[in-house]
Amino acid sequence: MHHRKIHHTPVAVTELGFGASVIGNLYRVTAPQAASAAIDAAWDAGVRYFDTAPHYGLGLSERRLGAALRERPRDEYVVSSKVGRLLVPNEHPTGVDSDGFVVRDDLRRQWDFSRDGVLRSIEETLERTGLDRLDIVYLHDPDDHWAQAADEAMSALAELRDQGVIGAIGAGMNQSAMLARFLRETAADVVMLAGRYTLLDQSALDDVLPAAQAHGKSVVAVGVFNSGLLSQDRPAEGMKYDYQDAPTDLVQRALAIAEVCERYDTTLPAAAIAFPFAHPAVVNVTLGMRSPEQVRRNVELHAQRIPDGLWDELRAQGLIRADVPTADGDDRPPGNPQSRSAE
Repeated sequence: MHHRKIHHTPVAVTELGFGASVIGNLYRVTAPQAASAAIDAAWDAGVRYFDTAPHYGLGLSERRLGAALRERPRDEYVVSSKVGRLLVPNEHPTGVDSDGFVVRDDLRRQWDFSRDGVLRSIEETLERTGLDRLDIVYLHDPDDHWAQAADEAMSALAELRDQGVIGAIGAGMNQSAMLARFLRETAADVVMLAGRYTLLDQSALDDVLPAAQAHGKSVVAVGVFNSGLLSQDRPAEGMKYDYQDAPTDLVQRALAIAEVCERYDTTLPAAAIAFPFAHPAVVNVTLGMRSPEQVRRNVELHAQRIPDGLWDELRAQGLIRADVPTADGDDRPPGNPQSRSAE
């Protein structure tokens, strides 16, 4: 699988990444054997970028990912985790986490973007994973903590990066406006952009993506299925969009895109994975993968060639924005993202 380099850093990630939130029992239980098998399948398919966070299953995702990777050659893969939520004892447990993960709530999350909080969080992540280092560290959802996150947390990460302890630093969020500020105003190398550059939402063209280009920085795209609406060949009522039931107008728009995909002998999820690579700042698409079957399906979707004419027709019908750029700077989106040489 091709690698792409995070600009101005020593870190190169495979085009497809393994998102480990779901193996932290997001929404439902994933058996330990299934989680391990999913990571094995990703490895066998050539995936070498793995993303996790303390938030995911109150540390369960980090523990499972670390256990599966620990005996593999450390220089052959890239791991990212996140800071901003410390895990502390829960004084009033109810028996189950209330933040979307099916795990016991003996711990709780505590917001902390201080310098000490960043250092403590990284140390605890290394203990949970059993790894010797993290390659990328993101500030996790600092929406309500701009001042401390930009000043204290990012400065602490920059020191660790400059000392060679971390390869690249950044922030990950569901919104694009603040991520653009991190790119413009801080030492961030890369941002993890969730759901804002997809077949249904290209709002990042107004802030994050031009900021990344202007400052020579990189973008990792996640949430490219917009919580599920773009994950099936034929979207339907009842599917999710950004964690909520999808509005009827968006279901109809997704269905219209799917029908165009069918005319070009491809599928909606294959196009959804390929789409972010239309922008030269995007170096990776990371997908949550719970089982070997999901891994193999996503790898196959990523490998599909997307005809150039598909993008032209989507723009002509107004189903994607007319200003979606290409990597080489012309006004037509590319076909197969893998047709571009790896950095």
